Amino acid sequence: MAGKTNVRRMIRRLITGLFLAGVVALIVVASLPKPVPVDVAEVVRGVLEVTVDQDGQTRVKDRYVVSAPLTGTLGRLELRAGDSIEEGDVIARIAPLAPQLMDARSRAQSEARVQAALAGQRQARASVARAEAAMELATQLFERQRTLAERGGVSQQALDQARFEARARTEELTSARFGVRVADYEVRMARAALGGVDSEAEEGMEVPAPVAGRVLRVVHQSEGVIQAGSPLVEIGDPAALEIAVDVLTADAVHIQPGAFVALERWGGEKSLEGHVQRVEPSAFTKISALGVEEQRVNVVIDIDSERDQWEALGDGYRVEARIRVWREEDALSVPSSALFRHDDGWAVYRVSEDGAATLTAIEVGRRNGLRAQILEGLDEGARVV
Repeated sequence: MAGKTNVRRMIRRLITGLFLAGVVALIVVASLPKPVPVDVAEVVRGVLEVTVDQDGQTRVKDRYVVSAPLTGTLGRLELRAGDSIEEGDVIARIAPLAPQLMDARSRAQSEARVQAALAGQRQARASVARAEAAMELATQLFERQRTLAERGGVSQQALDQARFEARARTEELTSARFGVRVADYEVRMARAALGGVDSEAEEGMEVPAPVAGRVLRVVHQSEGVIQAGSPLVEIGDPAALEIAVDVLTADAVHIQPGAFVALERWGGEKSLEGHVQRVEPSAFTKISALGVEEQRVNVVIDIDSERDQWEALGDGYRVEARIRVWREEDALSVPSSALFRHDDGWAVYRVSEDGAATLTAIEVGRRNGLRAQILEGLDEGARVV
């Protein structure tokens, strides 16, 4: 009987021991580090480019604000925004206020306005002469570069730069000639105002359009007394559009004139192409959505795509611009999410053949937010976490 009791005790102790050993084994297994599932990417070669992406706004290149040449009673304007207008068409009629126009002070002001308009006219014509000389030189250089390019004497980049210079100088000449027409109009209006003073004309003065185009905005439409210099309408050519994009000054220092620009999400089905015409020299302060003061500068972009592709665009329309600042056709790159800071540089976890992740220091070049250029530390085909 005592032997059976001892056997039962031994069995219970054995079962208890096995149970405790199982519990300890479960605790040990649970405390062991578990492998973490990760996404693995491959180091590849291909095209990599860095862009500055910002919203922009279209604007008419050459716009003119027609102002009242003298103080008087303005008749109601019949023009509406979008109306086509030819050079010389009557925009408004102003009946002068004789008692005010007859005093000596008004006469002196009108004479000074004539002299200022003549000075502006001379300056505008000088600008045309400079623009013509610059365009002629740029055209000659482009023809010379094209001839050398056909013989393999210059690179495609040099030819593209010469083509851009010739196009830019042509656009400057067009703008300068527009300025001459505006200056001539200012002279005519100033002399007409002075003539109205001398003749005490009561029939009123007609204000003609200085250039052909379309009415962009009617500033003063109702009939009533208006002061000299008050804006009446804005005139411009909607077909001559440019795009102004304000970017951070830290990004603007990397943007060069002639850089390629992709214009997206403007409302059309396809993206448009353009190039940087200039980076304006003066920056301004802008408050961001988070209330932070930022220094920004306008980048002016010309549209290179054919007019029929973007004829629906108008003045003040929103577009998204991707300005290219760097491009490499055969760059070694990895996703930017694989990079992390290590000591004073960058590192990744490289996946070996057996699936183990190894810390690897690398040298990083350009980055565009999605991918990063690898200069040293990894080879094509390597896998990284």
